[in-house]
Amino acid sequence: MSDRWKRKLIQVILLVLLLVSVGECYAWGFFAHRRINRQAVFSLPPEMFGFFKYHIDYITDNAINPDRRRYAVLGEAEKHYIDVEAYGDSALYKLPRYWHQALEVYEESHLRAHGIGPWNVYHVKLQLTNAFLKKDKKAILRLAADLGHYIADMHVPLHTTQNYNGQLTNQHGIHAFWESRIPELLVDEYDFFVGQAMYIERPQLAIWSAVEGAHAALDSVLRFERELTARFDKDKKFTYEERGGINTRLHSRPFTLAYHELLDGQVERQMRAAIKLVADFWYTAWIDAGQPVLGDLLDIKEQLPEEKFDTKDPLPVREHEGLVLSLNALNWRKGREDIG
Repeated sequence: MSDRWKRKLIQVILLVLLLVSVGECYAWGFFAHRRINRQAVFSLPPEMFGFFKYHIDYITDNAINPDRRRYAVLGEAEKHYIDVEAYGDSALYKLPRYWHQALEVYEESHLRAHGIGPWNVYHVKLQLTNAFLKKDKKAILRLAADLGHYIADMHVPLHTTQNYNGQLTNQHGIHAFWESRIPELLVDEYDFFVGQAMYIERPQLAIWSAVEGAHAALDSVLRFERELTARFDKDKKFTYEERGGINTRLHSRPFTLAYHELLDGQVERQMRAAIKLVADFWYTAWIDAGQPVLGDLLDIKEQLPEEKFDTKDPLPVREHEGLVLSLNALNWRKGREDIG
């Protein structure tokens, strides 16, 4: 085997490790996405609960597919965020909430270059409604899992900014710190019972309201980390833990707990809001489809689809996992610009 092919093989193996092993704890890391989707099931009404509870493992496990898809499917990465600053002052007050209206104001290439997160959420909601209408079991489960992921992403402050990983303020790695490390250490203390799902009259406005709330929290996310770093002993900010057989640098427990205190439960609030809105969107899609009887689908014995990902040539996407094993560190960008 030539050296070139050996290097290629090593790259593929390392990518698999990133997506399957290390990624389990990082990337609303995989951990949080799974928890959000799973918990949302318990807010559904009885007419939906039986079906979703029966398939709760599928909905939980496949909550991470959109993140894995980012590396394999062109056009996927832009569905996970929106760069609010790209639209100037008062962007959240003037940005069109509806996709067709946005296209009347901005070039589609510009919109996609800066993220289409909130518009995509509504698009997937329409797809889920159609799946309910057709009583397409496979599509219902796949789209429900995807929709939960996209809605959760819109509750992460760092998914609303060009400074998505603190790279513009010398805070590299803050993305995974906020959305993965904090819930990983503190999730057992969180209260995830958010009440019964409610019908949303205007889903487009609901997801934009979530974006507004997330972006409003961005200042404290960055400021408190910067202030804490300034007064924390440098040798106590990070620690090393084994992840997937790899010694990985992570924020230390003392630093994480101190940051959590400064944020005053912000991560828990955002996770709770995400859980509630995911359940609300699932419920709304079902109502809009005419409230089909889902119990019939439990009698359909079929193998649920397992999404396959082509990892031969990973796409260059926004680096925010904060891992030692990042795509950038493995030199997979090959000189290309970040398409995210």
